[in-house]
Amino acid sequence: MKYFSAHLLAAILCTVGLAGCDSSTPTDIPAADTQAAEIDPNSMQAIQDAARAREQLPGKQHFDQACAACHGGADKKAPHKEMLGLMTPEAILTTLTDGVMRQEAAALDQQAKIEVSEYLAGRPIGAEVMDIPSCNNSVAYDALAPIPAVSWGLQPDNGRYIDAATAGFNRADLDKLKPLWAVSFPGANRVRSQPTFAGGLIFVGSHNGRVYALDQQTGCQVWSYQAAGEVRTGIAISTIQEAADTTRGNQLHFGDVLGNVYGVDARSGRHLWRIRADDHPNATITGTPTPHGGSLYIPVSALEVSLAIDPKYPCCTFRGSVLAVDAATGEQQWKTHTIAQIPSVQKQNPVGTDMIGPSGATVWNSPSIDRRRNQVYFGTGENMSSPATLTSDAIFALDLDSGEVNWVFQGTPNDVWNVACDTDTPENCPEENGPDFDFGGAILLVNGSQVGDLVVGGQKSGVVHALDPDTGELVWQTKVGRGGIQGGIHFGMAAAADRLFVPISDMADGRSYTHPDRPGMHALDINTGKILWSTLHEDTCAGRAFCHPGISQVPTVIDDMVVAGSMDGTVRAYDIVTGEILWSLDTTRSFDTILGTPTQGGSLSGGAGPVAFDGKLVISSGYGLYNHMAGNLLLVLAK
Repeated sequence: MKYFSAHLLAAILCTVGLAGCDSSTPTDIPAADTQAAEIDPNSMQAIQDAARAREQLPGKQHFDQACAACHGGADKKAPHKEMLGLMTPEAILTTLTDGVMRQEAAALDQQAKIEVSEYLAGRPIGAEVMDIPSCNNSVAYDALAPIPAVSWGLQPDNGRYIDAATAGFNRADLDKLKPLWAVSFPGANRVRSQPTFAGGLIFVGSHNGRVYALDQQTGCQVWSYQAAGEVRTGIAISTIQEAADTTRGNQLHFGDVLGNVYGVDARSGRHLWRIRADDHPNATITGTPTPHGGSLYIPVSALEVSLAIDPKYPCCTFRGSVLAVDAATGEQQWKTHTIAQIPSVQKQNPVGTDMIGPSGATVWNSPSIDRRRNQVYFGTGENMSSPATLTSDAIFALDLDSGEVNWVFQGTPNDVWNVACDTDTPENCPEENGPDFDFGGAILLVNGSQVGDLVVGGQKSGVVHALDPDTGELVWQTKVGRGGIQGGIHFGMAAAADRLFVPISDMADGRSYTHPDRPGMHALDINTGKILWSTLHEDTCAGRAFCHPGISQVPTVIDDMVVAGSMDGTVRAYDIVTGEILWSLDTTRSFDTILGTPTQGGSLSGGAGPVAFDGKLVISSGYGLYNHMAGNLLLVLAK
């Protein structure tokens, strides 16, 4: 029997991240799904046939009887079926058997649960896979060890700079870096979560919905925690002062694809709290929550944009937001929507379905903290339905204590788009029809030696904007890349030594542009916005499917090098002064895991940029979405 991805149709129609398809939107068919479906991904008819074939799977009947009432819209908090399809069948089965849905699924026997899982995920449960091996009892989390600020959520300004002493190596050691250990995640075909170092362990989320605590030296598993859905965010960590004594406890914080946010004990993996960041059934968490001052600042996005393909779907009602909660308990402190107006019916589409708006302006980047001004910064995506607002494709500054909006800067006005616009069912397409120039990466707080503090954001348009942090007024603006629906600037930038490092994707997206492609790494003067150097990548893909020379992944500055992975599967280190490529590593070749089995990476993209600490460089490879090469590699290099 052929199986087809639950989100296959929306993935193709939302090809390569069209407007509104943020970092959480599945916009490609992973290689495994393409092979299973035996279809031409360029054939719309074949894709529609695939979607219809999926509805014939035996699990559909069980789903309709036991699950559809809630997950079809009756329960406004229950994720839609399409959202559930983003999970692996193994993760869905675990949720039905031992997880949060075990009571609701109690009437189903084990075979029915398997069939429901395979129907939702669009592929069969694979042969039994080996999990990451467990450590012996001598490996444990050291709560007294200092937590290095090397990952998302641990650098309040999100500048992603790691000095040589913290990294434990410098450029002279690059050729000495060799594989220390590697793991592949069971039931996964992509690696998206930014690893975090703390207490002698590495914490990382996975496609299968589990968060792992791995020994830094060997990669063995100290513990794992099962979330409700895929964990795409990085793993942030807070130090919680316990009320009874002076003992400190460390909590891990992360979000999942279903919109849940968690507090988990770093020492044991014990569940502490879980909240749903938004009641909307298509809410999701892509950006890593940022801890600061006992609070946790959570960016909230959604996948509703893909549902607009159905002319009978009343598009759209989700509004992006940032949520502040108590880091110790998850109790809400404030919530600020990016669109103040509550969506309402604007008109009917040609088939009589309500068109609702305004909507969108999702937040799929990690918030940045400005301690001096008591502000939090973040960027937004496009509107998903009309009318256009002044807060889409924008940079926000909010008061940390109240969530009150201090100022908003809009990079591109009138950007309204959803999946229907590029299909043969365009009834839900808004009249503005694009162009999808989200602020996808984190907004940085930087300091120039000549101009002082600046708030800097990069758009998928390829433009970098530098703003006055007190007023939001534009200081300088530079177009670095051609721009496009995958960038331009996709998942973020890094900064150090008066320089801003700007990765450019400029991947072909079916549109025509007058500006030339500029895939590669670029450096700007923070004070002026002047381009200091550009290292453009040659296309070495040699016909490999889903391979491209551009950089979509967020980079990291390590001492006097900027390190980033590109969509061709190669990690490169560049001299921050000249842009010279100092070192490179092909992650698509085979690596032996700690189980002795081979695995390999793929395209490097998303928010899981390189991380360095204590003589180790951690690489996450295999994006498997957005027309990127799938892969399953977490690789630790050491000298």
